Amino acid sequence: MSDASQDPPTRRDFLLLTGTAMTAVGTGAAVWPLIDSLSPSAEVLALATVEVNLANIEAGQSLTVVWRSKPVFVRHRTEQEINQAAQATERDLIDPEADSARAVRPEWLVIVGICTHLGCIPLGQKTGDNRGEFGGWFCPCHGSHYDTSGRIRKGPAPKNLTVPEYRFLDDTRILIG
Repeated sequence: MSDASQDPPTRRDFLLLTGTAMTAVGTGAAVWPLIDSLSPSAEVLALATVEVNLANIEAGQSLTVVWRSKPVFVRHRTEQEINQAAQATERDLIDPEADSARAVRPEWLVIVGICTHLGCIPLGQKTGDNRGEFGGWFCPCHGSHYDTSGRIRKGPAPKNLTVPEYRFLDDTRILIG
């Protein structure tokens, strides 16, 4: 009697092995585009960090940059704006957070410019914009008022404007992200 493990390979074995290999390759080729589509695009990866030159922004002026497809407001705050933000007490704030926790350096405020209520872009970056009752930003869509630290003070927005991760590279440049 001969042992089945010692039988020479047959045409059927060859077809089974070839069919299995082709199925594995075909499945991989079909699934790879799906997996690859989940990766961030080159455009998004390029905007993972943004370097901002602060040298030309005078006190009282703002700059809007795009970071991860979101507007980021960079404001060179005046002494009056810094003092106004520091004077707010916890009971004045809907989402209590100290100004010192929001600004690495008091004269520079960096926040994501998207209203935390429904994702609108608040006014207050341009000269002549309505800055709301607290001198920061105002979202006219639903009436949210933010102060000079980007904290929600009045209106339906539940949270303060988000502070992105950023750091100072030197006195005139920051890196967001």
